[in-house]
Amino acid sequence: MTHMVKFSSIALAVLLAGVSGMALAQDKPVLTIYTYDGFASDWGPGVPLKAGFEANCECSVNFIAADSSIGTLRRAQLEGESTEADILLGLDTAIAGEARATGLFADHGLDLSHLVLPEPWTDAQFVPFDYSHFAFMHDTDNMPVPPASFEELIALPDSVKIAIQDPRSATPGLGLLLWVKAAYGERAPEIWAGLKPKILTITREWSESYSLFLEGEADMVLSYTTSPAYHIHDEDDHTIKAALFTEGHFPQIEVAGILKSSDQQELARDFLAFLASPEGQQHIPTTNWMFPVVDLGDKLDPAFAGLPQPEKTLTLPEEEITANSAAWIDEMLAAVQ
Repeated sequence: MTHMVKFSSIALAVLLAGVSGMALAQDKPVLTIYTYDGFASDWGPGVPLKAGFEANCECSVNFIAADSSIGTLRRAQLEGESTEADILLGLDTAIAGEARATGLFADHGLDLSHLVLPEPWTDAQFVPFDYSHFAFMHDTDNMPVPPASFEELIALPDSVKIAIQDPRSATPGLGLLLWVKAAYGERAPEIWAGLKPKILTITREWSESYSLFLEGEADMVLSYTTSPAYHIHDEDDHTIKAALFTEGHFPQIEVAGILKSSDQQELARDFLAFLASPEGQQHIPTTNWMFPVVDLGDKLDPAFAGLPQPEKTLTLPEEEITANSAAWIDEMLAAVQ
């Protein structure tokens, strides 16, 4: 009988140790961030950002990935007040207005006057963490001289094929839509109709269409002016370049925002401050293949230094995008289908 008592007391001690260990683990706050899968992947910025922030925060960062940033917003909308997300990371300025209109986001309260972007940043709710301009990639081995405008692209033989993305599911697809609208306004349907014979396919996600381009199925693909940096840095391949258009280019600025429903407001704010700091920003270029939003000086990888950039950045007011994007998507689909 004494053996039984002894065993029980040891078991109890072990059990209590386990409970206190759990309590300690639970005392450490968890910051939950909804993002897109590329950001949270093993090779994405999420890994070094998590390590860098956790080194000083006495917390743990948990990334939960959706297949796209539009997907993260839809998920947070569905979950509403009960969402476990503290931060949504990876929305861009094209859907920021729609995100803002949900009323789910809190003001960040940060001083972002140190940021370097195509236009001054004044947004009270969203913090930018990278940017680039949308552009069509071409391979100089197959297309030594690319078209220098949408109209030149339309004028090429119909044997020239482009791969683009669906504006309903992929942020670059929506970016292309806004680019055409910002450059051509009322003439947008005419541009889409002109592009129709050139469109090999409209893929759900960016990666699908980029693969078609790399495999030689498409002559050009919608991507970013910074995409060549990946091929230069990782593959020492200088043949893939962005075609610069005389109309100018539409930017993608990726942003993060704190949800009002989060019970980790201060921690979330600290993370966004870290994300927009030189320390956080140094991880962005060679993991997300976009420009940082701060001047990294000689810490910016040389693969980015020589990239040609648009002379003209096109923009549209957020209110106009939010009010009209659904109609513009219908207009585009009607023209190309």
